[in-house]
Amino acid sequence: MPNVYENCPDLQSQHFLLRQTILTDAADLLRVYSDSKAWPLFNSDNCGGDDFHYTDLAKMQAVIDYWGEEYQQQGFVRWSIVHTRTKAAVGTVELFGRQATDYFDDTAILRLDLRSDYEQADVISEIIATYLPYLKALFKTSKVATKAIPAAGIRRQALHELGFQPTAEVLLGHDGVAYSDYYVRALK
Repeated sequence: MPNVYENCPDLQSQHFLLRQTILTDAADLLRVYSDSKAWPLFNSDNCGGDDFHYTDLAKMQAVIDYWGEEYQQQGFVRWSIVHTRTKAAVGTVELFGRQATDYFDDTAILRLDLRSDYEQADVISEIIATYLPYLKALFKTSKVATKAIPAAGIRRQALHELGFQPTAEVLLGHDGVAYSDYYVRALK
């Protein structure tokens, strides 16, 4: 597997193409990030107060540019989730390898942002399962973690079915804030 920051791989599942986010995804992604039912489920832990609720195209484009800069600096990778039938981006996945002094050291952090009409257990499972075989090689980590707040019952169900377990451990932000509601799975 190549260095993800030199060559970001496209991944394919039954219904979705997962490829690096590009500026032309902005209009589709604005539908995701302006979705009032979706954005409360997004993981904005350690993101400097950004709640990922965007309502104008210029802001969405600026955010995509920022994601590209983070990729160039090897901060994280953001993939668009493109439905293969409609060709529309219906969400994003952010991934990065975390090195820290807390429980989440040596962990790939996965953030899944989906439009609310795609917040379904089978969709969540299909997307996350597509990444699982590659995470250890891409991010050199031994486990993966993702956040699922109590209101995200469907997501929690999908994570449980994929072998993720809830943890009482907190993720310590760079500013010392403790974040909870994480589910963890060892990588093979």
